[in-house]
Amino acid sequence: MKSVFYFCNSKTAKSLVLVAMFAAMVSVMPAWALVNSATPDSVGPDYSLLTQVLRDHVKDGAVNYKAIKTDKRFADFIDILKKTDPNSISPKNRLAFWINTYNAFVLKVVVDQYPIKSIMSKTAYALGKSNFQKKLVTINGMAYSLNDVENNIIRPMGDPRIHFAINCAAKSCPPLRSEAFEVGRLGEQMDEQTSGFINNPAMNSFDFAKKEALVSKIFDWFQEDFKKYSTGVPEFISRYLPPEQGKQLVAAGKAFKIKHNDYNWDLNE
Repeated sequence: MKSVFYFCNSKTAKSLVLVAMFAAMVSVMPAWALVNSATPDSVGPDYSLLTQVLRDHVKDGAVNYKAIKTDKRFADFIDILKKTDPNSISPKNRLAFWINTYNAFVLKVVVDQYPIKSIMSKTAYALGKSNFQKKLVTINGMAYSLNDVENNIIRPMGDPRIHFAINCAAKSCPPLRSEAFEVGRLGEQMDEQTSGFINNPAMNSFDFAKKEALVSKIFDWFQEDFKKYSTGVPEFISRYLPPEQGKQLVAAGKAFKIKHNDYNWDLNE
């Protein structure tokens, strides 16, 4: 440095010192500190491996966990998720990432413990040690529980249709889609999931003559989510029923009695 300063005037020397100091700082800064936000079109990882696995091993919502357990493509996709920095994905594209992450890690939790009868243990849940409460999801070095992903990341994004997109490996859960959720088709895919579930008589039934309905427990557990973006559960449901039935449901108002099905936590295989 001494020889450099000998040939430079004082102003140039100061500039060189500042450049050297900045270079030294950058060399010891972690990579995340150099990126403040994602680029506007950052779409996240390639979900094609997940789609291949789901198309081969999920038929009408029934999951072949035994086959997924030995499918290298699934393990490879989990590795992709683990190495993805969610902050590198533009905010508008993160919902697809987190839905796929939730669904993939639910599959991983089951196959890691397979064979099991159910992903849910009510005793373990009461003790805070269930599969939904333990930190079994690792993304970019951060550990999350499935509950963290659902309640602290996905639900605050504000779209109640997510309740029909994420799958909890139970028979009473909306069926797992046989493809990954994609950024460019996310709205269309979530609408299909929502409509298919609401119009499935095994999950939701409506007697318009008696003004009675027996619907999924999902509409009870998460009713606040539906109230935020509609006048309430009946109005949200009405959007996906045949038009005439939807009008009847809304017109009846509180006179339409809504009860909830018991939730079957048996494995969706």
